[in-house]
Amino acid sequence: MDSEQPTHLKAGAPNAIGRTLGLLGDEWTLLLIQQAFLGATRYGQFKAALPISNAVLTARLGKLTKEGLLERHIYQSSPLRAEYLLTPRSRSLWPALLTIWDWERHWVPAHAATLPRMVHTECSQEFTPVLSCGACTRPVAARDMDGVWGPSGSWERSVPTASTRRRWDSDQTPGQAGMFPETMAILGNRWSSALIGAAFRGVTRFADFERTLGAPPALIADRIKAFAATGVLEATRTETRPGWAEYRLTEKGRAFYPVIATTLHWGHSWFLAPEGPAFIQTHRSCSSVFVPELRCDGCGKALHRRTIQISPTAAGP
Repeated sequence: MDSEQPTHLKAGAPNAIGRTLGLLGDEWTLLLIQQAFLGATRYGQFKAALPISNAVLTARLGKLTKEGLLERHIYQSSPLRAEYLLTPRSRSLWPALLTIWDWERHWVPAHAATLPRMVHTECSQEFTPVLSCGACTRPVAARDMDGVWGPSGSWERSVPTASTRRRWDSDQTPGQAGMFPETMAILGNRWSSALIGAAFRGVTRFADFERTLGAPPALIADRIKAFAATGVLEATRTETRPGWAEYRLTEKGRAFYPVIATTLHWGHSWFLAPEGPAFIQTHRSCSSVFVPELRCDGCGKALHRRTIQISPTAAGP
């Protein structure tokens, strides 16, 4: 696969959203790319940095190479030694990684100390990335957007077919790293990511989640229970129908929007459907098609990959 050129999808196949969630909905993918950003290139370096088995590491490195996220480069022939290097495709993931680290740092405090330390070199300060509109530069939130399905967009084509189907539990499933615990509770299950997408699009009632997603009631109930337990959704009673509950995003749930925005933008940049984009957002204030941009909360300047210094661990909670 050419890591410098977008992948052209087949008509009617899973769209950019489905392909993206199928890749990034795997925790090991995110962790290996994170370690590559931190400087790891060799098998032993990845193995030393992560609680990963040899079999899983070998399989994931092979998958990431096949998908154009890493490039395998042989630097010694006898004995054979290879290194795995970031590609243009994986380097452009930095906005999504920054927003994931920032969300986990603010909303999963028990994991804050394990997350990378981020410094904006233009102002020499640790920073929080502020999601902004690339057209007008104003800070934005989900409530500032109008969103519609694009030509290749539908729930059926946007649900990843290859993502991890892990049931939520208070304990991590054996064999999983547990380093992005609550991000993976959203992205790491095909129906979880779909349900959160529906919640951001305004779906609140159980029957509407079931109808919109075409999922069994027991599965919808399991996902809602999981998100209520982690504080992403909350049940509220309606005045018109007191016996019925609506499930709405909490402040924590709404704060996940930068992860969604940057992840979707990455996917639409690298997976092109012949019909057109899967989902189109318009920034209501400036009427421009929304292109996410991250800015430093300290100096207000736009963040760029080369102006961000990432250290292995944060300074602390």
